[in-house]
This record gives sequence, C-alpha cells and structure tokens, in this order.
Amino acid sequence: MRTRKYPNLCKPITIGRTTFRNRMFSAPMGGTDITNDGCIGPKSTAFYELRSKGGAAAVTVSECMVHPQTDGSHAYHLDESILNSLACATYTADAIRRHGGIPSLELSHSGMFAGTYMTDKKKQHDLHQWGPSDTVRGDGVQVKALTKEMIEDIVAAYGHVAGLAKRAGFEMIMIHGGHGWLINQFLSPLFNHRTDEYGGSLENRTRFAVEVLQSVREAVGPFFPVEFRMSGAEFTEGGYGLDEGVRIAQAIEPYADIIHVSAGTYQKTFGITHPSMFEDHGRNVYLAAEIRKHVHKPVATIGGLNDPAQMEEIIASGKADIVYMGRALLADPFLPRKINEGREDEIVRCLRCFTCMAERAATSTRRCTVNPLIGRELEGDEIQPAPVKKKVLVAGGGPGGLYAAYTAARRGHQVVLCEKEKEVGGILKSEQALPFKYEMYQLSGTYRLLCEKAGVEIRTGVEVTPEYVDSEAPDALIIAVGSTPLVPPIPGLRGENGANVIVVNNYYLEKERCTDHVVVFGGGLAGCECAVHLGQEGKHVEIVEMRDMLAPDANVRHRPLLMAQIDKYCTVHTGYKGLEVTKEGILCETKAGEKVLVPGDTVICALGQRSRTDVVEALMDTAPFVRVIGDASRVSTITNAVYWGYHAALDI
Repeated sequence: MRTRKYPNLCKPITIGRTTFRNRMFSAPMGGTDITNDGCIGPKSTAFYELRSKGGAAAVTVSECMVHPQTDGSHAYHLDESILNSLACATYTADAIRRHGGIPSLELSHSGMFAGTYMTDKKKQHDLHQWGPSDTVRGDGVQVKALTKEMIEDIVAAYGHVAGLAKRAGFEMIMIHGGHGWLINQFLSPLFNHRTDEYGGSLENRTRFAVEVLQSVREAVGPFFPVEFRMSGAEFTEGGYGLDEGVRIAQAIEPYADIIHVSAGTYQKTFGITHPSMFEDHGRNVYLAAEIRKHVHKPVATIGGLNDPAQMEEIIASGKADIVYMGRALLADPFLPRKINEGREDEIVRCLRCFTCMAERAATSTRRCTVNPLIGRELEGDEIQPAPVKKKVLVAGGGPGGLYAAYTAARRGHQVVLCEKEKEVGGILKSEQALPFKYEMYQLSGTYRLLCEKAGVEIRTGVEVTPEYVDSEAPDALIIAVGSTPLVPPIPGLRGENGANVIVVNNYYLEKERCTDHVVVFGGGLAGCECAVHLGQEGKHVEIVEMRDMLAPDANVRHRPLLMAQIDKYCTVHTGYKGLEVTKEGILCETKAGEKVLVPGDTVICALGQRSRTDVVEALMDTAPFVRVIGDASRVSTITNAVYWGYHAALDI
C-alpha cells in the first residue's frame, strides 16, 4: 500500500450519502461563454470538466441566479421554460461526474448589485436594484427594499432551482451567503436596516438564509449535501466581525451540511476575499478555524491556498475539514492529482496576478498567465503527438521559451533550449528579490523541471547566433530572446556617471548597493512593484513618472491593490520629466516648466523594456520554420509569452 505524503488532504470525506474522493474542492468560478438567456455554454462545460479531470473532489459551477425577475445579472439561470437550460446543466454535470468529481451548483442572488457581470456597466445601472432596505448605492443607483411577498417568491425560487439542479445531475448545492450578495445583505448590518422580522436582531437577519436553506432542503431531500457559503467576517466598517460570523454559522448549522467560510463583502474587500500577492497565503483560514470550534458540521476554508504542505496542515490540525481552491486550479487544474500521485514538485503555482479576473472584467472570458488552456479547454487539454518528429531549437529560456520547449517535447519532438545566461528564467529572475512576487521566480524553476521531465535538453551559457543555428540545423526555431532594459541617454543615467543607478532588472543582483533613500525612475508596473518592496523594507521611496498616472500597464484588478500599497509606502511625483540623474537624486521638470530636484541617494531605473529586434532580425531566416514569441516579438506580458510559446510549439 502506497504511503501518501499528504494523507489528510487526500483522505475521502462523506457528506450525507455522498463520498468525496479527497479534501480538495474546486471553488465557484464564473463561466466563459454564458448565453444571453443564462445557459451554460460548451466552453464553460469544458472549463468545469477540466477541474474534475484534474482530481478535484467537488467542482462547483458558479452562481446560478435563482430569480431573474429581481436579479438581472448576466449569469447562469436554470429554468425549464428556457430552451436548452436544463440540457446544458445536465451536460455540465455529466462532464464533471464522469471524471469522478462531484458536480455542485452554486445558487445565488445579486440583490442590490444585480448586473455585476455585465461587461457594459451602463446596462447594470439601468437595472432596477432590489435589496433588504431602501438605500442609494455608492455609485448613486437607487435600491428598493424587497417586500415580504417578493422575499417569499425568492425563497421558493431557491428551492425550485435546487430541484432542477438535482434533476440535471448535480449532487450538491452551494448556497451563496457571502461576499455582499443578497443573503449576505440580509445577514449584514451594513446593508440590512429593516424593522420587520427580517431585520434588527441576529435571529431576524439570519431568517432569510434559514428560509432559503429550508426551501432547498425540501426540494432535494434529506441526504443530498447542501453547503452554505458565508463570509466569516466582512472587514469593513458597519459590517460584522468574526464574533458575529460565529453566531451566524451556529444559526445556519442545523440546516446545512457544510459551512464554507470565505471573507469580505462586495467591492470593499476584493484583495481580502481573493487574497492578493500582498497578503499571506491562507490569510482567511483563521476565520474557518474559529468557526469550526463552535459548530459540529464540516467546515471548508478558502483564500489564496496553493501549497500542499499548508493545506495538509490545515486539515491535520483541525482548522478546517475541506480546502477550496479557485485561482490555484486555473494555474494548474491537475494540482489535486499531482498531490495524490506524489508529483507535487510539478505543480504550477498561481501567481495571484489577477490576470484571470481582469480578463473576465474586460472581455467576459478567462485567461491565466501560467496556463494557456484556461478558457480554451475545448481546443483540447491533451497534447497530441506530432505526426512527423522534428528537431526544435528554442532560443531563450524565459517563461515563453520554456513553455514552448515543454510543449514541443510533449509532442515528441527533439528539443534543445539555449539560454545565454547561466540560469533560465529570463526577466523572471529579477522577481526573486521581491517576496510578494517570489512565486514568479519559482515559475521558471517549475517550467524547467517540466521541460527536463519531458525530455528537453537545456543548455545554459549558450547564445544562439546564426552560426549556431547553422551548426544545429533544426527543422524549427522558436525565438524567445526577450527584451533589454530601456536606459535612455539621460545625463547621469549611464556609465561611470551612473554609479548610484541600479537597473530594476538587476536589483536582485545589486540590492546591497541600495541605500535607505531611493528614487524609482519610472512608474510603470515594474517600477511600482519594486518601490512597494523597498518601502516595505523601511526605505524612504520616491517615484518619478512623466505620465499623469502610475502603472497603466497593471491589470484592472491588480492596479487598485498596488496603488493602495504605493499610498502606504511611497511618495509619488507624476507629471515629472527626468532631466538629469545626480548624486543627490533626479533633476526633473514639472508640467509648469519648473525645475525640481527629487532627492535620493540611489536611483532605480525602471523606464521599460525594448525588444531585442537586432537578434530577432539576425535569426529570422535561419531555419525552415521560425516563430518569434514573447517580448522578442512585442514587449508585453508573461501571459502572452506563455500563450504564444504554447501555440508556436503546437504549430510545428
């Protein structure tokens, strides 16, 4: 019998009459092709199926809105009057179940935030918004209080949709009672100002949740697992804290089989509900741990979890009975299987960069920085062998080059990857000096391991030149030579005159030269993140940026959290054009034409990157098949480098 390294994490758990194969559950995540009438599209079905194929014990399909009459959200609906609604749900449940995962459907109502998932926010504002109480949202939208008759109708809708879900083949229901949606709006003194039996005391504020759970239980029967998702604390002024979270859990415990403890409330706590890179992994686990002391039903926890050892400790020490993962299973859908099979060193860790959520906000699709399959699972999640095996040379060992080499090797090609530096990783090497971005540095090590296991020959300290390509005579060449730092000819920035200058890419090599008073020259994403790190170390940090805003290259989800850190640790000078770097700092010109010295003993040059076009041009005609990827093609993101590298390899 095989001894497991993480026995508690891999141990089955039985809820009602349903046995889950391990303690790693896939958290609710929104689909990628919701139809106009709320059906689960085929891309979404494949999206959820991959989580089950990857070994998750339960896979929760996100937020089926139960009452379209009062909730105009563009999300899933399950209604027998909608053509194909029940069929699409059935196909999805089938797709999850056939790989051994338990299909679960999350039932929800947006309440006063209806229309959240609409890409066109003007339409959201045009919707009539309903909540526990009459109010005006922060964005000026009027909210009307639900009448008792409407509440009764919504409660009945929860039960009706739960019954349809069971008919479709779902084997668990999750009731969303957290994150500022309708049930949480009733639970929270922040939103609930009613004076009837649904407001005031805790008993009254939990009444709606209890009625919903009772309605669902009546529809699905006594042994069907029903999970209640709640915020253990809301982390905002006027909301409830953990003490009241414990009392809420106790109130709903008689009616639920699993108490799923998340955190936070809508819009106010995004970086807590979905812990950002600036937060500790598992920063919300203590909420579940405290609630578990006061209830007897199984408790689930969630929040930035992706480390097997940490998750094992959570289960082993009794902090929770189940761990949920969302983003971690985007980065690596096969994480649970890798843990079960003793391949945890192959896990591709989530970077908590929010590319996935930013893409959903921008285009209503999904994309993951480290996993090019996400949102595109229908294109195939298994690498097919190439009909003709070829020799492939990859020039450059950054993230795009590594992923291209890994993919080409899995197709059966003979792959050689050359990196001119002594270590692979490209621009990722610079991230090792920033603790909150260390997982980006680790990514290159993981990709290298995957390459080696796939049979890639990696040659470091080798630069690919036209002569080298001629000597190797590959059938295909993937050019992934990356970019170089942009260091413009500003007086004092280069050469001997720049003795107090550190290029941001080289900070990890020269950080001992960094003094306690630093000017970061360039307020893009790289400069801002380096500035935050320096501020966290206790240094006095100034940022000089010629544009009117910082980090326009940061995604829409990450940027507000980054700016909050900037406000905490840095002094910002926007609209400042750097004229000269001196020993005293940077001489700048303001928009008004005034000359100002921004003082600092050390200058971090973070003025951007430039593609290595000279290398690309020299290599373009050296092999029958040539593809340029990543920064070598266009200075962009890790996301694009990995995605382009993956598809370059598929095209050979």
